[in-house]
Amino acid sequence: MRLNTIVLTAAISITSTIPAFAHHGWAGNVDEVTAMTGMVTEGVKLAGPHGTMKIRTSDGKVWDITLAPPHRTASAGLKQDTIPVGAIVTVHGQRNRDPNRFEMKTIQVEYAGKQYNVYPEFADKVR
Repeated sequence: MRLNTIVLTAAISITSTIPAFAHHGWAGNVDEVTAMTGMVTEGVKLAGPHGTMKIRTSDGKVWDITLAPPHRTASAGLKQDTIPVGAIVTVHGQRNRDPNRFEMKTIQVEYAGKQYNVYPEFADKVR
């Protein structure tokens, strides 16, 4: 009985250390990392499984920007009041594979000369 408890505790400990992005994966996004600049139409939100924001690009499209889980996004310095609505940002990440879905899973956000690496383990993919 004690061995079962130890095994169960170890399994829970191991699975809780897997990075948060692993449960969603990146399969729905293209492999290439690209940059996109736009005006913030909806500021950073840290509710739900991932932080989010929205930007409007120069062609008028509004993009859903998916950030890391809230704790990781905040740990990168990107909090709800960091970037005001109307600010111009550049995001680096992987667009959705569906060209009709204006969504990007974001690795880095640039604002006012600062880089917020919400997925620092992928920062080497940012050009």
